[in-house]
Amino acid sequence: MLPSENPSPRAEYLLTTVDKSDLPRERLRRLGASALKTEELLAIILRTGRRGEHVLHLAERLLREYGGLGGLARAPHGELTRAEGIGAVKAIELQAAFELGRRLSVAAPGERPVVKSPADAVTLLSDMSVMEQEVMRTLLLDTKNHVLGIPTVYSGSVNTTVIRVAELFKEAVRQNCAAIIVAHNHPSGDPTPSPEDVAVTGEIVKAGKILDIDVLDHVVIGAGQKFVSLKERGLGFG
Repeated sequence: MLPSENPSPRAEYLLTTVDKSDLPRERLRRLGASALKTEELLAIILRTGRRGEHVLHLAERLLREYGGLGGLARAPHGELTRAEGIGAVKAIELQAAFELGRRLSVAAPGERPVVKSPADAVTLLSDMSVMEQEVMRTLLLDTKNHVLGIPTVYSGSVNTTVIRVAELFKEAVRQNCAAIIVAHNHPSGDPTPSPEDVAVTGEIVKAGKILDIDVLDHVVIGAGQKFVSLKERGLGFG
């Protein structure tokens, strides 16, 4: 019987069925990570495909369906678990890898991004536009507006009854930051600031003056590329 007449049920979707020299892991070992295509790096994280779909084909399909690596990185956990070939474990591993990449982007002192506008801040926080619950983060900045970190300070309803301003500034004080930008999302997709958003902003700005930490803006992020800068609208910064 020829091998092609009765292939192993796993033959089409295990990475190990490819010639060893062509395996992404082997190529990375020989050539370095920068030599690999995006789908090859993604395949290493995924490890296996599914019945009838090789892991490299799975990686290519995911990148195509989500519009590239950025779209895949912004996908909510619940959506990833429903994607064909992913499941709960792979979704967690993917999100952990993407989060490490995001943190690395602000970790190297000489390569830290600079925030010069609300749009710059939103670019760094693009994953918040697809989150299923309300989240508040702070961009921690040095005297030249280099990003020192982007901690998440609250998850859930963001309003004056929940937020403790001291908690919001905790990491900024610890890292001796010169300034912060506050951001939170509206899962509804509409970034229009609520009265609670304006009230929170006023409290944060007052606390920043006491702590000698400039609050440069409070940005509300909606769906897609939509956002509102409360500083530009003069809300809470009076």
